[in-house]
Amino acid sequence: MRVLISGAGIAGPSLAWWLQRYGFACTVVERSPTLRTEGQNVDIRGAAREVVRRMGLDDEVAARSTGEQGTRFIDGAGHSVAEFPVTHSDTEGATAEREILRGQLASLLYEQTRGAADYRFGHRIAEVRDGEREVTVSFDQGGSESFDLVVLAEGVNSRSRDSIVNTAITERSLGLTIAYYSVERSAADDDWWRWYNALGGRTISLRPDNLGRIRVSLSFLSDARVDSDPDLGSPKDELTERFRDAGGPAGRVLAGLADADDLYVERLRQIRADRWSNGRTVLLGDAAWCATPVSGMGTSLAVVGAYVLAGELAAHVHHQDGLAAYERVMRPYVDQAQDLPPGTPRLAHPRSRPGLAAFRTALRLAGSPAFAPVRRRMFAPPADRLQLPDFRHLETTRSS
Repeated sequence: MRVLISGAGIAGPSLAWWLQRYGFACTVVERSPTLRTEGQNVDIRGAAREVVRRMGLDDEVAARSTGEQGTRFIDGAGHSVAEFPVTHSDTEGATAEREILRGQLASLLYEQTRGAADYRFGHRIAEVRDGEREVTVSFDQGGSESFDLVVLAEGVNSRSRDSIVNTAITERSLGLTIAYYSVERSAADDDWWRWYNALGGRTISLRPDNLGRIRVSLSFLSDARVDSDPDLGSPKDELTERFRDAGGPAGRVLAGLADADDLYVERLRQIRADRWSNGRTVLLGDAAWCATPVSGMGTSLAVVGAYVLAGELAAHVHHQDGLAAYERVMRPYVDQAQDLPPGTPRLAHPRSRPGLAAFRTALRLAGSPAFAPVRRRMFAPPADRLQLPDFRHLETTRSS
């Protein structure tokens, strides 16, 4: 079976890894001219951790760990308000046991699959013509090819989703904008994730990596766009103005923002598609079900979704049955991930002094031993709430 995968992020190469185990031929196209190795810290939890174990890559992921020791909420003077050390659980804690930079995970998956899959960078799907026995794909760069299946493993801003899969999309804005970039590590930095709340629904987050830098995120409550659109002004200028009086680490991170060449800004919104497949095309990852970074489940959903899609295609003679089974297994898992706790993300972004005081009081209580059950509910996404299908018996059958 010839499968075309659009997207060389996390979901696409994960799918290619599993499909080649079952004897499928994979072509991966990516609109970026090279593998995108930028990105912030991501975690692998619960069912996704088990998938990584089944891939034999758990030690490889651990070797690329960011070294994050836990999460520390700080005040304007840098003093600890509450601390939550990393746990050795597959699911619990704001900091997971398997923390890795997105770019390093993408590189690992690419290295594991580039020998078996045909990667084509700087390529994009222009048109898909679905037929009874195959699907013909035309590319922006010219030329066309035929495949048995097309998988759109693209991001939340997928340009192909609506025209190719022809599914109804519902977007739910979370009213939160986040800017990501990195700054130089200083002697005063440690290996904790430091979270600082400023008045006005603003946060500054600093996280360690394994490259000698600190990953910064600036978040604020707003539905307004802050991006690179020239009609909207400079995102760096707007972010600087918005956080100028934030206090705490604002001075340091805004100084670093001026020279940042890895700034990425997104307005958080969830994606819900009424169906994930149509004929011989199917959605995978954020293009189908973006749960947003605040769910703590984006990477885990991509890894698990790829495993389930590949396994169900291998387990069924007809691709339609495999696609139906994939959606049947994954829908409840995705629904749980998108069902954010009440008040998310506003409770963690208090606007007023009383609200900030109440938030810090709640953190202190959650950090005490007596409130361990509350702490687990606060920081444990629904990462384990899926009984993973077991497709291991298919690997020998398909590859032999």
